[in-house]
Amino acid sequence: MSELIIIGREEVRRRLTYDVCIPLVREAMVALSSGRTRQLLRGIIDLDEGRAFGVMPGAMGPHEVFGAKLISVFPENFAKGLQSHQGVVAIFDPDTGAPAAMVHAGEVTAVRTAAASAVATDALARPEASRLAVLGYGEQAETHVAAISKVRALSEVVVWGRSADRAEAFARRVGAELGLPIRAAASAREAVAGADIVCTVTASAEPVLLGEWLAPGAHVNLVGSSRAGPVEVDDDLVVRARLFADHRPSVLAQGAEFLRAKAKGLVGDDHVLGEIGQVLDGSLEGRRSPEELTVYKSLGSIVQDLSSAWALYQLALKDGFGARAAF
Repeated sequence: MSELIIIGREEVRRRLTYDVCIPLVREAMVALSSGRTRQLLRGIIDLDEGRAFGVMPGAMGPHEVFGAKLISVFPENFAKGLQSHQGVVAIFDPDTGAPAAMVHAGEVTAVRTAAASAVATDALARPEASRLAVLGYGEQAETHVAAISKVRALSEVVVWGRSADRAEAFARRVGAELGLPIRAAASAREAVAGADIVCTVTASAEPVLLGEWLAPGAHVNLVGSSRAGPVEVDDDLVVRARLFADHRPSVLAQGAEFLRAKAKGLVGDDHVLGEIGQVLDGSLEGRRSPEELTVYKSLGSIVQDLSSAWALYQLALKDGFGARAAF
């Protein structure tokens, strides 16, 4: 009989800090791009009212931890004070094949997604980049401000969202929590004016960011759309950008902004230059000049979840936290 460890949201929040998660994600992305890991494209089942259920299976290697993330996306949860992403990361013992742990997927997703954007920002943004713009004011907006502040010294953060009151409340609360100068902008265009780094973390189905608004040399993390369909930026931005993926096959199949530009004949598959893991290991050139526009398209990869969950599991074995169940 084996023992299953259940790691809840509070333990994930307490222990999966950005100082822990950013190096984990960096290593996972290099492993992904080197071909050491294995994963399938995510499967998505559409539910009513914009809700969805997704399955993301993968393995860190032929003899390493494997498992899957089972995740529901309920956009209306934000208004209820709940996470929009709910689910579990199930990991299996690579020696016995037995289930080893069930980890709170909503919290892992919130942290590892922002950590991945921080890794990409560190690799692609100009070293002196200090002005951050965030489009959106949900959970991913908060985690992205915190994560990006770990890789760049931020002099200013500007946030925009469709509700001015919520944007103002976000700026006050997150600014106080993180000790950063954060202000709300009246429009997305105002928010990104002069920004060195831009993170789009909205649930918008149509572009909220136009390429013509961006300053030369900006770096953009496209995060909000995680499937084919909803787009956060216009075609001009995609066409002008030096575009990098978290996982190239996934972006070619499910990256909404790229697919929309491709359908119009504006770009081909070669426009997705490669993966951020290749930039990290030196096999692919990243930013080539201070004036270049760089874009990281984030769909999310199971290797980010598995590496985070496995690290938490190892800590649970060592420190004794998490609920235990005979299995």
